[in-house]
Amino acid sequence: VMEYRNEGYLPEALNNYLVRLGWGHGDQEVFSRNEMIELFDLESVSRAASAFNHDKLLWLNHHYIRELPAENVAGYLAWHMQDQNINTNNGPSLESIVEMLGERCKTLKEMASASRYFFEDFEQFDESAVKKHFKAATVEPLKLVLQKLTALNAWNAHDIHQAIEQTAAELELGMGKVGMPLRVAVTGSGQSPSLDITLVGIGKNRTLARIQKAIDFIQARSN
Repeated sequence: VMEYRNEGYLPEALNNYLVRLGWGHGDQEVFSRNEMIELFDLESVSRAASAFNHDKLLWLNHHYIRELPAENVAGYLAWHMQDQNINTNNGPSLESIVEMLGERCKTLKEMASASRYFFEDFEQFDESAVKKHFKAATVEPLKLVLQKLTALNAWNAHDIHQAIEQTAAELELGMGKVGMPLRVAVTGSGQSPSLDITLVGIGKNRTLARIQKAIDFIQARSN
């Protein structure tokens, strides 16, 4: 049981999976604890040997990450943050992390690892993302979006999204030409939740510093 905890599985998911090993109730796959107690009966237990299906357990775990209240999942996530030596004092709440990364991450171990850039600065940018999105021409949109983000009085998703859109419009670029380099600049890679929400979680000062770091990096690389 502790090994499944270590790998990032929720107790609700593991209980649900175990009760379905060799037992069923129609086509239902997801059972609350009360439903397990009320519906389970020995008559419906299969005589055939059960087969452990890791993919189904992973599917159930992802379901519970998305469907349980964020504060419940955050309580379990806290253990993994500590296990991976991530200091959560300097960043968004763990409830926010669950809400932002719940669609992407199938285990809490994966979620903790994927959230590190919200709490810590990174030393290097992902090399594949650099090759794809950090061209010399990227400096101009990064400088303009840095200027617009710096000028924001309120640091919220709506105003951040407006700043990114205005940058793309003024430079007559597609949103991807601004958004993807910006995503790599602030997260270190090409993967993250919605960019405006991501920047809110990272915070204004850290976001601005990372954009400037990316600009300096691209200019040094070009030279």
